[in-house]
Amino acid sequence: DPAVAQLRSRQQRNLMATLLLSQGVPMILHGDEMGRTQRGNNNAYCQDNELTWVDWQNPDRDLLEFTRLLTALRRRHPVFRRQRFFQGRRIESWDQVPDISWLRPSGDPMTDEDWQVGYAKTLTVVLNGAALNERDRFGQPLQDSSFALFFNASELPATCLVPGRTAHTHWRLVFDTAEWPADAEPPEVQAGALREVQPRSLVVIQELRG
Repeated sequence: DPAVAQLRSRQQRNLMATLLLSQGVPMILHGDEMGRTQRGNNNAYCQDNELTWVDWQNPDRDLLEFTRLLTALRRRHPVFRRQRFFQGRRIESWDQVPDISWLRPSGDPMTDEDWQVGYAKTLTVVLNGAALNERDRFGQPLQDSSFALFFNASELPATCLVPGRTAHTHWRLVFDTAEWPADAEPPEVQAGALREVQPRSLVVIQELRG
């Protein structure tokens, strides 16, 4: 079924992106980046056959290219591999924006009650690149771009407010797991705009620093 196959591919991209853009060391099993599945067998250590072998002749090239994009993004941007835990505190250097923000689709901060409801399948995470408070191996202060990640795990499209430290903050689309590979160069998007996030998809945008 083409629709099922398309959704599976999107979910692979969703999970790979969630893993590689999370803090800490990403734990990837060999072959995950090219679509190796073990056909659902999560305990295949005693299988010495096609179930566990890596099929080097028929990789999922779209997934492989997407994984390459993610690893390059993670390597370039220290905001995705912080050396210290998030504090969740407001940082003066970024107009009182915390080092990490968890937002409702409306753009309002999530509350304790929001985390407890079973239908909260859509949220936005903002990583403040100006609030790293860390130094590189040469002792120089680290700063980075800020990123917003829109997660929609529901079966329906969701409309999310594009965040920003000011109304003039601009972002560019890094990728949308529902539209991969992208056909054209995406336009910039301004804070306060509304972004439609497709069902079961993840959208990542990067702040443009002027």
